Amino acid sequence: MLRQLEGSQAVAETVALCRPEVICAYPISPQTHIVEALSRITRAGRLGTCEYVNVESEFAALSACIGASAAGARTYTATASQGLLYMAEALYNASGLGLPIVMTVANRAIGAPINIWNDHSDSMSQRDSGWIQLYAETNQEAVDLHVQAYALAEELSLPVMVCMDGFVLTHAVERVDLPSQAQVDAFLPAYEPRQVLDPDDPSSIGAMVGPEAFTEVRHLTHARHLEALERIPAIAAGFERAFGRGSGGLVRGYRIEDADTVVLALGSVLGTIKDVIDELREAGHAVGAATLTTFRPFPFEALHALLAGKRNVVVIERAFSTGVGGIVSADVRTALPDAGIRTVVAGLGGRPITKAALHAELTADKPEPLTFLNLDHDLVARELARTRARRRSGPSAENMLRDLAGGD
Repeated sequence: MLRQLEGSQAVAETVALCRPEVICAYPISPQTHIVEALSRITRAGRLGTCEYVNVESEFAALSACIGASAAGARTYTATASQGLLYMAEALYNASGLGLPIVMTVANRAIGAPINIWNDHSDSMSQRDSGWIQLYAETNQEAVDLHVQAYALAEELSLPVMVCMDGFVLTHAVERVDLPSQAQVDAFLPAYEPRQVLDPDDPSSIGAMVGPEAFTEVRHLTHARHLEALERIPAIAAGFERAFGRGSGGLVRGYRIEDADTVVLALGSVLGTIKDVIDELREAGHAVGAATLTTFRPFPFEALHALLAGKRNVVVIERAFSTGVGGIVSADVRTALPDAGIRTVVAGLGGRPITKAALHAELTADKPEPLTFLNLDHDLVARELARTRARRRSGPSAENMLRDLAGGD
């Protein structure tokens, strides 16, 4: 059914269609509208006996989900930014225990300084936590990925993050095709846990494991991630057959058949990138784009098959590894050892990624291997000079804000 909805509302409606039995929530912008909407849906009785648990922190939210999932309930939570970091210990517990929890991450920058706007610093920081990570390009894909996430999580007994850009998607109001309850029920079977705490058949989950088996336990999670590389495309294909539209999967291309240069990115920035690709094509440039939907596990073989023979790959990063550079770029280099890989760090803390800036970057005569898009070099140079000139130079963020305002 086509409806004009805010992205957060569309996700909440879709999660409700997946029939969760326990929802644990603690609000943090820009995730709050999702869990508020789910609380109203639950209170209205639309989810039957679903228990909505208000908790005192993000750590408690995921911890309660862990207990509920271990007891055999289909569970859901959502978070963003520092909230995801506050969950970090529990993130590893959920994946290490093999619990199929689904969580929405409304991507937001990590402080300090405080910033509530969108980038991918939060989810990228937890890329090694053992969770599958899927990134939505649009609100329609965010809707579709949540249905697929439950199917994937419960088939493999692994937790799944569905990452959608905070504010850019969560607060955007646009037309979305919401599935019907009958469609979701037909696609997503009733939850049958692979492991469950049952008083009639007592067992332990998460007991102490020493050196004699810990490597094997960790390798099992890795093996399940490798299995996910096969299951994700299969689930996406099944979704397309059932719902009549394609979404999800591992990686897909846009106008790449004869492209010499391919721009690769995750999330909502692909909309702007595709517009730029179209304009550059009209100007005679052989460029294309690639959308990376699955970041963990990383689809090395699929990416290599898609972009084999491409001379230049420009990776647009919404986060970066301090002192190193690109995060996604490192995996792309492994997948494409013969290509020239450039890293463009862009959109940190919600800074707009404009078509003009992308045009300039993609047509530069001598591009740098690592670029910070639209970086104010003069502003940085002034602060570096200030810190070298005197010991007590003050907080850098506030100094640069004063410089921007024209103060002393």
